[in-house]
Amino acid sequence: MNYIQTEIDGVWLIEPKVFNDARGYFMETFKEEEFRARIGNVHFVQDNESKSAYGVLRGLHYQKGEFSQAKLVRVLQGRVLDVAVDLRQSSPTFGKYVSVELSSENKRQFYIPRGFAHGFLVLSDEAIFTYKVDNVYAPQAEASIRFDDEAIGIHWPVPQEQLLLSEKDRKAVSFKDAIYFE
Repeated sequence: MNYIQTEIDGVWLIEPKVFNDARGYFMETFKEEEFRARIGNVHFVQDNESKSAYGVLRGLHYQKGEFSQAKLVRVLQGRVLDVAVDLRQSSPTFGKYVSVELSSENKRQFYIPRGFAHGFLVLSDEAIFTYKVDNVYAPQAEASIRFDDEAIGIHWPVPQEQLLLSEKDRKAVSFKDAIYFE
């Protein structure tokens, strides 16, 4: 696998080596020893999967305090724009974001460490999105930041009137009212 450090420290794009032949393809999606050598000692405890239609925007989500989560995300079917927003107050990139396109075609993965808000937008007719987390979900620690907050300034490539949001994401707080990490 090829590990590419993004412009925000700790956030990685991972490109697998894909072996194609007449039968299809084979690739390794996670190799603990290699992951730890490149990124660090992250112990994943749960895998999650979602299926979403075009225009679904999930995020920007995070869990507060001791319940924060690191994520390793990828797309099994379709195409998404995936976004990580730095909520670490001591970081030189605090309040900045990095975005990547993940798809079943490019087979890329995106590693987002603790201390970030995360979201994705479905760009294809539908997408199956999967991710590993290093901490279990804790509803009492759940938090969301508005996807369209001007202080962050994320460019979402789907017109706002075509976006499909959950009620939770419609009621998310602004970046200035979010709870940050040290």
